[in-house]
Amino acid sequence: MELPGDFIQYMEGFMGESLWTELRSGLMEEAPVSIRMNPFKAQDMTVNEGTLVLWCQQGWYLPSRPVFTSDPLFHAGAYYVQEASSMFLDTVLREYVKEPVTMLDLCAAPGGKSTVARAALPEGSLLVSNEPIRKRAQILMENIQKFGHADVIVTNNYPHDYASSGLQFDVILADVPCSGEGMFRKDAEAIGEWSRQQVEKCWRLQREIITDIWDCLRPGGLLIYSTCTFNALEDEENVRFIRDELGAEVLPVTVDPSWNITGSLVPDFLEPVYRFLPGKTKGEGLFMALLRKEGDAVNTGKRKNKEKDRKEKKTKIEVPAEWLSQADDYDYVQSSGKVMAIPRRWKTFYDQVAKTLHVMHAGITIGEMKGKDLIPDQSLALSIERDPQAFPTVELSVDEALGYLRKETLPGLSDSPRGYTLVTCQGLPLGFLKNLGNRTNNLYPQEWRIKSSHITAPCQIIHRNK
Repeated sequence: MELPGDFIQYMEGFMGESLWTELRSGLMEEAPVSIRMNPFKAQDMTVNEGTLVLWCQQGWYLPSRPVFTSDPLFHAGAYYVQEASSMFLDTVLREYVKEPVTMLDLCAAPGGKSTVARAALPEGSLLVSNEPIRKRAQILMENIQKFGHADVIVTNNYPHDYASSGLQFDVILADVPCSGEGMFRKDAEAIGEWSRQQVEKCWRLQREIITDIWDCLRPGGLLIYSTCTFNALEDEENVRFIRDELGAEVLPVTVDPSWNITGSLVPDFLEPVYRFLPGKTKGEGLFMALLRKEGDAVNTGKRKNKEKDRKEKKTKIEVPAEWLSQADDYDYVQSSGKVMAIPRRWKTFYDQVAKTLHVMHAGITIGEMKGKDLIPDQSLALSIERDPQAFPTVELSVDEALGYLRKETLPGLSDSPRGYTLVTCQGLPLGFLKNLGNRTNNLYPQEWRIKSSHITAPCQIIHRNK
């Protein structure tokens, strides 16, 4: 790896010779591989080989990098492939968020930190995952649906859209666009794109983003600021700006010294901040700080819908009650032919979001109307709220499951009931097919299919406990 000369010069002066030598050595090493188990789907599953990520309850390092696309359970949402440093969000949220909240992940694609958050937040919390770039928002929506939790809304908006929306949150995660220094080891393009001018552009944009979103954070609310870069301009100096110019207290997070997290490297800024450096910590580059906005906290997570707030004209939507375990807990809305089940406890908040922002997904997408028929959706197949008895199931071997995920046609299921059938592998749902007796229609989403025609050896990273 050939690092930019300006980067070397800056980092050596910023960090000092000893720490820079340690970081440079770490950047030359092979990046560790890690996954995070989905606690809502893999409760009784274990990693075949691996060691725990100490700052995240569900994180595991793997001894080598397998071909994840060859593991059906990866597609089922049993685990998420994520670099270990980013999992530190789990520690932050579990220490400070003890009651249900409304949280915004502002720059959420591809969904790693959003799924960390949804696993760590108390039940009854609502997570809004946003991504400004449309193509990346599609990937975010896919990963949120695979995770399977209903208390999530996915939007495709810029921070200034939120600024004018009037929405407020108890917690905001701003994993802001940055110069990407912490990605050098795993992304060669990040090295080629780095420059001092890019750093200058990034820290200014980051302040603009935080300023745009600041009014969306309730007084007393928590801001989690993070980057995947090392320099002080995008890290300590921006935290200083938030503290001094916007009005916030920087909060400490309880960490173990054995994690080898590095604190502030700016002599006149001694606030608690958390920098993960390759060579010291086992993961990629990450900087994170937790701040509390000035003012008295007002928790929104427990707010209930009020009938007077729900005067929208209602259209009767017929949804089979047996498709969801607790069908009466949902209101149903229809958009572009899709029927979504919105948990009633946050339906009013959803209505506010839908009026001002571009909603791509919310709750559970039950299905799509085709004439008078409701075709069950992939979101329903992967939801942890789907009634286990709602559809007949067909269990596939790993090889058969990979064929299904490539959207190949499966043989007819003459011994099974005709109609919509849930496809599973090792007990976890992958999607739907329509059984016509002598043949089947594969309903796996075209845009999600495994595109490689090359058949790789099946991969099994986790197993069900006996």
